[in-house]
Amino acid sequence: MTMDRYAVVGNPVEHSRSPAIHAMFAEQTGQSLAYERLLAPLDGFEATLRAFAGAGAKGCNITVPFKFDAFALAAEHTERAALAHAVNTLRFDEGGWVGDNTDGAGLVNDIQRNARRPLEGLQVLLVGAGGAAAGVLGSLIAARPARITVVNRSVDKAQALVSSHAHLGVPLAAATLADAPLAQDIVVNATSTSLAGAASPVEAGVLKPGTLALDMMYGPKAQAFLDWAAAHGGEPRDGLGMLVEQAAEAFFFWRGLRPDTARVLKALRAAL
Repeated sequence: MTMDRYAVVGNPVEHSRSPAIHAMFAEQTGQSLAYERLLAPLDGFEATLRAFAGAGAKGCNITVPFKFDAFALAAEHTERAALAHAVNTLRFDEGGWVGDNTDGAGLVNDIQRNARRPLEGLQVLLVGAGGAAAGVLGSLIAARPARITVVNRSVDKAQALVSSHAHLGVPLAAATLADAPLAQDIVVNATSTSLAGAASPVEAGVLKPGTLALDMMYGPKAQAFLDWAAAHGGEPRDGLGMLVEQAAEAFFFWRGLRPDTARVLKALRAAL
């Protein structure tokens, strides 16, 4: 039986759990597919991608640092990818590559479904204004919180992100890290500080008892942030659930089927 080929493309990529996730999705849904890791040279992303697609692959996920490059290579974009100006999922259609961004849906689904925190009416703090933040802001807005504040070391970058989403109907604000508003309901760390083992780019005053504090990283890299959140009364959460939920969105984009994410997340947590 011929198996449809998919991959996660990035640099680095050896740490990715996407192959295991999609293998479980395929087993659940009876789909015949193979999913691999594909390391792209920093100066050879497009060539790597075109070779993979040319060999008959059906699609791929894109991870750092290539999400903006993938956006430029897609002939067509979903609405959420167009809003983010970044692509983490490509489908190699015959008429041209279609780019999607499933990060925001993955984050919101994890917060609302897995952490059981409906976002409607809440105060949300999004820390960071780079590609990760841009990929999720639209989906956070769609969940209709009362207000979202984007904070960043450079307030100009935060303001630019806010301005590009201002038409979506939820109050948005931009501030520096030092001026982050206090006592938020949800805090999402979309910066790379966890990669360096830093606890948090913002002060503990952003938390209140029970604040859901989510770092997009998972595993040992997220531990310092999780410890910081717990020490200051927050409810810590890593990015593993977001990873599984965004993968499920990608699987649906490719295959038209929605897998059971709860079973896969439970299996991954047990493995960690």
